[in-house]
Amino acid sequence: MRIGAHVRDDDPLGAAVERGAEAVQFFLGDPQSWKKPAPHPQTEQLLATELDVYVHSPYPVNLASMNNRIRIPSRKTVTQHAEGAAAVGAKGLIVHGGHVTKGEDPAEGIANWRKFFERQAADGGFPLPILIENTAGGDNAMARRLEMLARLWDAVGEFGAGFCLDTCHAFAAGEELVDIVDRVKAVTGRIDLVHLNNSRDEFGSSRDRHANIKAGTIEPEVLAAVVAAAGATVVVETPADGQAEDIAFLRQALGR
Repeated sequence: MRIGAHVRDDDPLGAAVERGAEAVQFFLGDPQSWKKPAPHPQTEQLLATELDVYVHSPYPVNLASMNNRIRIPSRKTVTQHAEGAAAVGAKGLIVHGGHVTKGEDPAEGIANWRKFFERQAADGGFPLPILIENTAGGDNAMARRLEMLARLWDAVGEFGAGFCLDTCHAFAAGEELVDIVDRVKAVTGRIDLVHLNNSRDEFGSSRDRHANIKAGTIEPEVLAAVVAAAGATVVVETPADGQAEDIAFLRQALGR
C-alpha cells in the first residue's frame, strides 16, 4: 500500500515532493478534451521514479454510450491515453464506468464495454491495466450501484479489467462504506486503487463533490478503515491545499 494524491499534470514529481506522496495521479492533458495527449515533459523522470504513477482518462469519455459521436471518440481517447500512460510508466489508466441515457437499456451500455475490450484483445490488448471507477450518480450508470457493476464485471472481467474504488462516489451513490470493500471484492475479486475522498454532501446525494478527509460528511475513521481493508495504493483527489494533511492523517491512522 502506498499513499499519494491526484496532482497537477505539468509537474507531478514536484507536487509529490510537496505533499510527501508515494504515488501520483494526473491527467495527460486537458481533462475536458478529446485530443491525443502529447508526450509528457517529465517522461524520463517518471520512468525512473520509485513513485507509483497512475493516469486518469478525460472526463468526456463514456464507453457505454449509445451515441456514436460519444462512444467512438471515447474508444479512441481511452486507447490513446492508455498508450500515453504506459509511456510514463503508469500502473493503470482510470476510466469512469459511464452511462446510457434515460429510456435506453443499460444492457446495451454493458455490451458496448465488452465490445471495446474484445476489440482491444484482438489487437493485442492494452499496454497497461484499465481501472474502471465507480461513479456517484445516474440511474443508468454502469458503475454506480454494485448490482449493475456485477453485470458489467460479468461482461469485462475476463479481459483483466481492474477496479478503482472512489469513497466519495460510493457514499454519494448510497453505498455504505463500512463493508464496501468486502462487497466490491465479492463482485470484482479485486480493488487495484482507492480514490480516498470525503464528501461535501450527504449520504445518497448523487453529488460528486470531494472534500478533504477531515472536512466532509464522512467520518475520517471510516475512510481510514476502507483504506486498511482494501490494502491497495491510495490516491486522494481532495482540494490541493489540504492534500499533505490528508496523506499525513492516513499514515498516522494506519500506523505507517
